[in-house]
Amino acid sequence: MSSAGHNVAIIDDDDSSLRALSRLLRSTSFAPTTFRSAEDYLASPQRQKFLCLLVDIQLGRGMSGLELYPQLLQRGDATPLIFITAYDEPAARQEAQRLGCAGFFRKTDPGAMIIEAIRRVASASPAV
Repeated sequence: MSSAGHNVAIIDDDDSSLRALSRLLRSTSFAPTTFRSAEDYLASPQRQKFLCLLVDIQLGRGMSGLELYPQLLQRGDATPLIFITAYDEPAARQEAQRLGCAGFFRKTDPGAMIIEAIRRVASASPAV
């Protein structure tokens, strides 16, 4: 496993989603850190210490989850992204897949599916 260990960043503007996803991750030994916007994540000194990012597609202010990915690449950050959304729009799903996301889920999908995607990312991470 990489130096990111079991740390997972959750980027979502909805407090109830942040709480629910945090509880889900803690229940399966992942350590969540939450951010309310893509800009908050980009400004964080912890930014490159995560196994993956669990990112809402439609954030309430600033850039969207999809707009975050090119910003990360410009900063040399190749942390895998798993997208979540309340609105499963085909165009957003196609764009996320084009970007090479590690997963794409509706917020109503079973949490086990999201955890499985995070575990796939963890198993693909090189050991340090």
